[in-house]
Amino acid sequence: MKNIERVRTPLSDLGTRAVPYVPLALFAGLGAVLAYLWKWPCRFNGAWNDGTLQFTNFCYTDIYPLWWNEKLHQGKVPYFDYPVEYPVGIGGIMEFFRRIIPGDPGSLEAGTMFYDLTVILMAICLVVGVLIMAALAGPARRWDALWYALAPALILTAYINWDLAANALALGALLAWSKRRQWLAGVLLGLAIATKFYPLMFLGPLFLLAWRTGRWKPFLQTLGGTVGAWLVVNVPIMILAFDGWKRFYVFSQERPADWGSIWYFFQQKAWPFLGEPDRLDTLGVLSLGAFCAGIAVLTLTARNRPRLAQLCFLTLAAFMLTNKVWSPQYVLWLIPFAVLARPNWKPIALWMVAECWYFFAIWLYLVSFQEGKAHRGSPVTPTSPPCGDGRSPS
Repeated sequence: MKNIERVRTPLSDLGTRAVPYVPLALFAGLGAVLAYLWKWPCRFNGAWNDGTLQFTNFCYTDIYPLWWNEKLHQGKVPYFDYPVEYPVGIGGIMEFFRRIIPGDPGSLEAGTMFYDLTVILMAICLVVGVLIMAALAGPARRWDALWYALAPALILTAYINWDLAANALALGALLAWSKRRQWLAGVLLGLAIATKFYPLMFLGPLFLLAWRTGRWKPFLQTLGGTVGAWLVVNVPIMILAFDGWKRFYVFSQERPADWGSIWYFFQQKAWPFLGEPDRLDTLGVLSLGAFCAGIAVLTLTARNRPRLAQLCFLTLAAFMLTNKVWSPQYVLWLIPFAVLARPNWKPIALWMVAECWYFFAIWLYLVSFQEGKAHRGSPVTPTSPPCGDGRSPS
């Protein structure tokens, strides 16, 4: 009998390449479920409607109260009818779910459904992000993506806000860049910036690598795609609802130092110069500029060319360290890039311990602001009021 040669098709090749990623997708799904279960005490027993229980159960989220705080329950369209202090990517997600939630929008069930639907989208973004991270890591390091799928800090913070959506887009941009799909990389990066502001920092590493290698065309293509995608989703809102659109940028500029930031520490301790509120914006810009200058020198003088993921990690860390606030969920931004940059489990594990400690500490601290509940919170005496709408410092 003649040997029958197996016919390979593009579809079969795709299936073969996808097989190693299936377990990672399952682990990412497990992480998404565990994150949902962590918030279950608040979702199940109504603790989100209690200023104390949502903190003592450590299951606070921005998503549920924003159904009311952003007037979505009144049928208000983000930016057009009510100024939303988030970029248009998140505003678009809010509006999409507002339109499809049935029943009485003013009911508690509507707010819970808004949370549930948002969680489904964020869970999908987590799975996508883990798979992209595995592709970026390469076959030899594919399982490093488990740090993103099942990190304790991720399970604690995954559904506080919409950060996982921006993560998936930003990681997708890096993957497209690695495949030399510069225009696609730019479009994805532009959409990521339109969802959360932090991916803007990744243009710096791309610029530095172009400077070092002298290959400007890929960078300019990516920059063009980034600017174009950002303008496509922002300009219509800017033209039709400028006052609502600018709220995010005005709020970011005007907000004071908040929990978790080094500037908040300096102000609470009344440090001279560094702790003066009037100097906050200037100090933030100068310190970020100093960090970026150091990264630029390192990039241009290093014997071996740094990898893009390493530079993205450094610039993102610089942005977070000099920011006015460090919300618990900001750890989600850094996990994939920290692992891709330096896959050493010991420092990453220590970092996870520190982030988990901060997660529990900030909620216990906020309990002390609740009337008659100070004895249940952190022993630290509060020196400033919490956010006016009861949200996390995000």
